[in-house]
Amino acid sequence: MIKKCLFPAAGYGTRFLPATKAVPKEMLPILNKPLLQYGVEEALSSGITNMAVVTGRGKRAIEDHFDNAFELESQLNGTSKDHYLKEIKEIIKKSTFTYVRQKEMLGLGHAILTGEPLIGEEPFAVILADDLCDCAENGVISQMIEVYDKYQCSIIAIQEVPMSQTSKYGIITGDLIENSDNTYLVTDMVEKPDEKMAPSNMAIIGRYILTPEIFKILKDIKPHKNGEIQITDALKIQAKQSKVIAYKFKGNRFDCGSVRGYVEAINYFAKKLNVDV
Repeated sequence: MIKKCLFPAAGYGTRFLPATKAVPKEMLPILNKPLLQYGVEEALSSGITNMAVVTGRGKRAIEDHFDNAFELESQLNGTSKDHYLKEIKEIIKKSTFTYVRQKEMLGLGHAILTGEPLIGEEPFAVILADDLCDCAENGVISQMIEVYDKYQCSIIAIQEVPMSQTSKYGIITGDLIENSDNTYLVTDMVEKPDEKMAPSNMAIIGRYILTPEIFKILKDIKPHKNGEIQITDALKIQAKQSKVIAYKFKGNRFDCGSVRGYVEAINYFAKKLNVDV
């Protein structure tokens, strides 16, 4: 059973400067709800209640958001605006939040390794909040847990992207698993290849279920020249040592780490919720 979800949330969010100079990118709102709250709600909908957050300098707003605000609640209690806090209060009630700080920004693999003390020796989910996903039925993590329950190994979510965009993603190659049209046994993966060098157009997006063996691999792996430790490299090793499954999820995904994707997400949810803009 997957009981914990790790949220790497220590990045600088440079593509949204100057807004992210003081506001964590994970707290940028889609309508009236911050990105990270969407991720926590996705984890909760899959049955996960333990949220482990890797933060950094200037990220205290994350902890404050997922905590009671007694003065604000007192001011709104019994008024017509009381319902505005109902949703977040339910999340706080149902969830346990733990935090650890990433002292240096050394890649996603390093961020996940930083979260090891919060996870321990058990399989866990990972959600990157700036990959915002919306699904008609089960959320992406719920879909991936079903795949994990069947194969008992690390699972990565993938999406087909235009070949011209492969340099923005980790790209996988794999063998389609028999009697499936969306599940692959990973044979190789490459971090951000140029279009001409990309082995496919199947891109890894910000959803993972990882087995605890990934921590040992991350500790032993060699950093890139820029000092970063990439989760793609660790998963490539794990795929060779045992197996890694790639799952083409059902749903919509918005790259809210980019201004274009962020605006697309706002427009999508405004239309979905029938918000007059």
